[in-house]
Amino acid sequence: MPRHFTMLREFHLADWFTLANAFCGTGAIFAAMRFLQEGGVRDLLIGMALIPLAFIFDALDGRVARWRNSASTLGRELDSLADVISFGVAPAALAYACGLQGGWDWVVLSFFVGCGVSRLARYNVTAEQLAGEEGKVRYFEGTPIPTSMFLVVVLAIAAWQGALGPDVWLGMVQLGPWQFHPLVLMFALSGTLMISKTLHIPKP
Repeated sequence: MPRHFTMLREFHLADWFTLANAFCGTGAIFAAMRFLQEGGVRDLLIGMALIPLAFIFDALDGRVARWRNSASTLGRELDSLADVISFGVAPAALAYACGLQGGWDWVVLSFFVGCGVSRLARYNVTAEQLAGEEGKVRYFEGTPIPTSMFLVVVLAIAAWQGALGPDVWLGMVQLGPWQFHPLVLMFALSGTLMISKTLHIPKP
């Protein structure tokens, strides 16, 4: 194998599932951009469908790593980067495409992504501290970032019903110089739950 492909030789089978997760998230972002360019709701729905697919790959990579006893620091970091794309940036991009485009919406969506990044970074740093004697993390501090998939499900239902742009659910409010769509508050809640240190969720 050529020298510039040497890094790929270090990947385990589980890492390829992680890359598939990132591929789905990136595809969802491109689908949101295509919808904004051409207005085809089908493109938007395809992008939204890629998020549950990313969730499946995200679940499989851990199972495969345990099955093959191939868990590694590289795999953990790779998983976090993929999750930021698929369950952080992609849902925010899909929300923007759906019509959450006001100035305050930008702030909330950026807060949501920032919470996701912070949550994953904290998990990576504290994973060893939270692990039991068997070396497995027993619980999550805050909700895992893949729970943002449920936000995408809500957006998909809205898109299916044509509640996009000016017809987005809950309407729009003008707050000072910027617009605010109350529907974006579900992203604020999701982000806040992700960075909570008091919320402990058992890890399967």
